[in-house]
Amino acid sequence: MDARIKELMNRRQRGVERDGTARMTAPVTAPLPDICRTVADSIPYSLYGEARISFLAEQVKVLPDRERTTLRQHVEHFVRRMLETGASDIDAGGLACNGYVWFRIDGDKRPDETMGRYHVDETNVLLLSVLTDRQRTILFEEGAIDFSFQLSIEGREGRTRRFRATIYFDMEHLALNMRAISEELRPLRSLTFHPLIERGLMFRHVRDGLTLVTGVTGSGKSTTLDAIVDANNKDIPGHIVIIGKPIEFMHVSKMCIVRHREVGSDVPSFKDGIVQALRQDPDIVVIGEMRDPETISSALEITDSGHKVFSTLHTSSAVESIDRIIGEYPPEEQTRIRNRLADVLRCVISQKLCPRVGGGRVLAKEVLWMTPSTRAAIKNENTNEIYQMMWEGWNQGQITLEQDLFRLMRQGSITPEIAMNYANNKRRMKQLMG
Repeated sequence: MDARIKELMNRRQRGVERDGTARMTAPVTAPLPDICRTVADSIPYSLYGEARISFLAEQVKVLPDRERTTLRQHVEHFVRRMLETGASDIDAGGLACNGYVWFRIDGDKRPDETMGRYHVDETNVLLLSVLTDRQRTILFEEGAIDFSFQLSIEGREGRTRRFRATIYFDMEHLALNMRAISEELRPLRSLTFHPLIERGLMFRHVRDGLTLVTGVTGSGKSTTLDAIVDANNKDIPGHIVIIGKPIEFMHVSKMCIVRHREVGSDVPSFKDGIVQALRQDPDIVVIGEMRDPETISSALEITDSGHKVFSTLHTSSAVESIDRIIGEYPPEEQTRIRNRLADVLRCVISQKLCPRVGGGRVLAKEVLWMTPSTRAAIKNENTNEIYQMMWEGWNQGQITLEQDLFRLMRQGSITPEIAMNYANNKRRMKQLMG
C-alpha cells in the first residue's frame, strides 16, 4: 500500500482531523468506509485531470481485498436503494450530480437527499473499486466502459440480480449510470402486436431476415427484444446466440440453447461475435446494437447467410432507422447498402414509453413490415413514401406511432397532451385527433 495512504490511516486511528474540503457523507445506516476517505485524501495537490484519476486507480488496485470489498459494498448500497425505490436508473459521481445520488423513478430523475452527499474524489474511488484491471484500462483508453454488474441477492429462479452499467469521464472526474435489468419477461402477446407481426417474429414461421427494435435510451427496446427471444425459446428447438455490450437479461435455455456472449469479456467486438457466430450453428442471432458500419455490415452478412437476426438502433422512427443505416456509409457505398438492406430487412419496431394516466408508463410503437412496395421505395431512394405505406398498412400488421398513440388516448391510457408531445408527426396527430 502507498506510504501516503498508510500515514493517513495511522492519523485517523490516532484521531487526527483530516484537512482539505469538508465532506458530507451518507447517512449512519451506510457510513462511507474510512478507506474511501483515506484514498481520496492521499491525492497529491499537484495532480489534476486524468493524472488524478490514474493515481487513484493505482491506489485502489493495491488495496487489500478486505478494503476493496468494503468499497464495493458501499456501491451496492446505492443499488439496493434503487431496488427499494423501484427506480430504473441510478446516476452518481462527477460535478454534475452535486454530490448526490440520483434515481429515475417513473421516468423522472431526481437526487435522493436522504443518502447524503459525496465529494467527487470519494465517488471516483468508489467507482474505480468496482472495475477490473482490464476494465480500468479500457476506461482510460476510451473514456468510458460498459459492463454488467451483479448484486449478491437472489432474484427470480435463484439468480443474482443483474444491472447494466457505464462509468465514464465527466469533466475530469468519473460518473456512473446503472440501469436495473428487469427480472420480468413480458409475454410477447402482451406487447399487442398485430397477429401477422407476431407470427413474423417467430422462427417457426419466418426463418430469416433482419428485425430492428429501435428507440431512444429508456424506451424499452431490451424488454421487447427479450420478449421475442423468450417466445422463440419456448416455441421450437434451436440455437440462439446473443451478443451484447453488456449482456443484460440472462435467458435460461428451454427448447433452445441460448448462448450469451458479452463484448469485452467473451469476445472483443460485435463484429467478431457476429463472424464467430457463423461457425456456431445458430438459428437466431441477437446483436445488442448496430452502432457502426462494421457491425452493420457484419449483421447484413449473417442475415444474407440465411439466419434470423434481431438488433437495436437508437432511432425514433422506422424511416429514420433505414436512413440511419444507409447514412453510416460513404456516398459511393450507399446504393449497394440500400439494395442489400432492402433485400434482408423484414421488420422495424420503433417504440416509446409514455407516462400512463394514473402512474407508470405505457408502450407506444410504430411497426413497419417489409412489402414489395417498401423494398422498392428503399431501393429507389423514396423512403419518404414509407410512412404513408405504414399508415395504410393495418391489414399487413403495420401501424404508425401516431396511430398507436391515438389508440392509447382513446383507451384512456394517455392524455391528449402526452399523445401530441410524443408524436413524431404532429400534423398527422392533429389530423387523427380532429
